[in-house]
Amino acid sequence: MFPLHDENPTRRFPLVTYLLVAANVVAYVAQLWTQYHVGEDILVVRYGLIPAELVHDADRVYRLGPRYEPIFVINEDPPWITLLTSMFLHGSLLHIAGNMWFLAIFGNNIEDRLGHLRFLLFYLAGGLAAAAAHVWLYPDSPIPTIGASGAIAGVLGAYFVLFPGARVTTLIFLGFFVTVAVVPAAVVLGFWFVIQVFSELVGWGASQGDGGGVAYAAHIGGFVFGWLAIRLVAPPAARRPRYYGPPTYWDEDLPRRRRWDDD
Repeated sequence: MFPLHDENPTRRFPLVTYLLVAANVVAYVAQLWTQYHVGEDILVVRYGLIPAELVHDADRVYRLGPRYEPIFVINEDPPWITLLTSMFLHGSLLHIAGNMWFLAIFGNNIEDRLGHLRFLLFYLAGGLAAAAAHVWLYPDSPIPTIGASGAIAGVLGAYFVLFPGARVTTLIFLGFFVTVAVVPAAVVLGFWFVIQVFSELVGWGASQGDGGGVAYAAHIGGFVFGWLAIRLVAPPAARRPRYYGPPTYWDEDLPRRRRWDDD
């Protein structure tokens, strides 16, 4: 399943969501610039999260480029800085495009419910929780972990709680057959989460050796954080909003007890 868009209108402009997208794009352009002028992605080595360095204060070493030459970066910045900076780096155009697509679709509604500042803090906290999950499972890994996926997974977990019945137009892949269907957000995001758990269990993700992979543990940690934390930080009336279909834009004239399911 790949979501194309949701039918879930917002009441305020998603400023922070768009600023986060812009920040990730700028960081990726900076990565491409360093690759072109230096020949290696030094930003990944310097600002990517390396569990071994964070846990054991190990040297920064990572195999980069087609020559697979070890590159040591002398970095005076404290290792914990990479918990934040790693969220804004990406490994490829497909990597950042997929992440920003999910953020743009689901982030605006969470920002609408939390407000700009609280959404930003929630997003960053989700990224930190995702990083903690990855470091906990792979404390000896010398490979930089990069990407906004963990923070966005926190947003997905929050969306799963607040808008389980939101209609999401989705691409569905059935072998060589591809179709488009409108399904509830709970199905789309639940399927996504199950795939992350399955992939981690069968060992398709990141490893502690020289090979890289997808940090599925970070995705799981971020999603679980969002699923739990949104219950504490969301306004009580926004826990389970009742949506009255595409033609209606949050009918303010309806009685409060009919617009919301407070629990």
